[in-house]
Amino acid sequence: MTEHRNDHGTDVDPHDLAMVAFRSARQRRARDALLAVNAEMRRDYASLKAELTTRLTPVIVVQNDSRGGRYTLVDGGDRESLHPVAEVFELAKSIAHVPLGTYTILAPYLKGPEGRGWVRPLQDFAATLTAARQQLDAAGLPREPAASSRRILDAALRFVAAAVERPMSSAELIVAFTDFTGGVYGDIRTNMYHAAKAQIAGVEAVMRRWRRRVGEQRWKGLYVVVLSLWTTSVLNQNSIIIRRFMDPAAVATHLIDLPTAETPADPVLTALDNLARIVQDNVAAELVFPVDQEIADALKGQEDLLSDTIQEQLACPYQDKRAVADGKRVARAPGRVLR
Repeated sequence: MTEHRNDHGTDVDPHDLAMVAFRSARQRRARDALLAVNAEMRRDYASLKAELTTRLTPVIVVQNDSRGGRYTLVDGGDRESLHPVAEVFELAKSIAHVPLGTYTILAPYLKGPEGRGWVRPLQDFAATLTAARQQLDAAGLPREPAASSRRILDAALRFVAAAVERPMSSAELIVAFTDFTGGVYGDIRTNMYHAAKAQIAGVEAVMRRWRRRVGEQRWKGLYVVVLSLWTTSVLNQNSIIIRRFMDPAAVATHLIDLPTAETPADPVLTALDNLARIVQDNVAAELVFPVDQEIADALKGQEDLLSDTIQEQLACPYQDKRAVADGKRVARAPGRVLR
């Protein structure tokens, strides 16, 4: 009988073995045990948040869009979604955007328009403007935005005709373009006025109706989440209108402007998911940090909990040792930095 000698252990590279068998190290096992605490906390945190998204009520979610906003009321197990703003909002803004649309075509060529690569796209846009001008009277716009839209379209078509007719230098093209845009500024403002008027009327109507549906007592606890792109997240038009219908004492904490990089696939789910985190953090902040209101407020707000400590240490790497005395935070000067 042939005898086989097992010497594979001697063939294993010690370094490779150390890399593969990392859980044999006592320190790694100890650290994994500590990290398991945070991993389990995050699982439980996510579970609580998921459950909360099904219980939050009443909530209004607003998805900003070109039609003035899609509004959704979440009231218990019921939902109602609609666009409350009249179409004049979108029509007036569409024509007000003519100068911006013209700019987007010219912008890549402003340092060298003699290449004339902009001519065909500008002519194509002019064809779209011509069709809009021909149909304008049949669109049923109110008198003032109809007149201002007519002037914007006519001025744009005159600019295109002049720009295409003869070659221009960059300076000449910019002057001609700003003459056009400056000349229609008043008309753009007129369209903006009527778009805003339509939005206010539509939002106010649906807010009044939903307020009656929810009832005054429950309405006081209303949360509103307004989703918008970062570029319109400050002084968002929907937020400005909505806040007038909320309990003044709750606006600061219950009206939430949520900037997004892109429109979410499911705006309502995104809004409720973020709102659930805010709500559970509001309670956790007071119970987890009962001795430090500043840190509690950070957990409830938009600050990272480490931001304060990082600022202190960056200001002076030794000050962090004086940040806490006898379990209480040392008073600090304005700017949140210890002096």
